Amino acid sequence: MRGAGEPTDENWVDPEIIRPYVVTRGRTQPAHGKFDLISMALAVGPLPGPDAGLDPEHLRILQICREPKSVAEIAAYLDLPAGTIRVLLGDLFDRELVSAQEPRSEVDMHDIKMYRAVLDGLRSL
Repeated sequence: MRGAGEPTDENWVDPEIIRPYVVTRGRTQPAHGKFDLISMALAVGPLPGPDAGLDPEHLRILQICREPKSVAEIAAYLDLPAGTIRVLLGDLFDRELVSAQEPRSEVDMHDIKMYRAVLDGLRSL
């Protein structure tokens, strides 16, 4: 039996879903930038002060990114979904507090030779 004020089963929402939603203010995509899982982010300039109007998660990303880090690494450090990290990086990118390098495609994915090389490699295992 539940006490007064406790959520019922139909009103219960997993806190693991609520936190990222709140952190991004309901946004699911960054305003600018794509930020793949392997995109590299690097903090630029000195860390902003407490009057910069940044959330704790933004500041933590800036601390982590004093050296280049991928979106996946940042998500792991902060224990947040990659989608949330993308939104937060977009905020920092818009404020010119981080630079981002998108991954470069070294191989044309429509190149049949590449597919044959992969298949040959798999067959040799």
